[in-house]
Amino acid sequence: MIAGYRRGNPRKRNGPEVEHELKRPANGEVVGKVVKIAGATKFLVDCNDGKQRLCVIPGRFRRRFWIRENDVVLVKPWTVQSDERGDIIWRYSLQDIGRLRDMKIIS
Repeated sequence: MIAGYRRGNPRKRNGPEVEHELKRPANGEVVGKVVKIAGATKFLVDCNDGKQRLCVIPGRFRRRFWIRENDVVLVKPWTVQSDERGDIIWRYSLQDIGRLRDMKIIS
């Protein structure tokens, strides 16, 4: 074996998933579910407050996480068009979704 050579796919994580602190909705933020992808960084999200918003990923988060349909996300509504638009600031993992259900934040 060559020194420094690692077997396997270098893109895969080989360890157990590390548990991190759960990001809860702060003042003005809502949890929602992605219904439809409306473009490169635009998504139609059904929020827990009963509104459907067209949300975007801000530039500082664009390469940090990938979002697909049916993902649960944390949305910060815009101050101007708060009923229609918002920013996606976090995507919850499957483990986080279970913890949110246990705390009765989502149903």
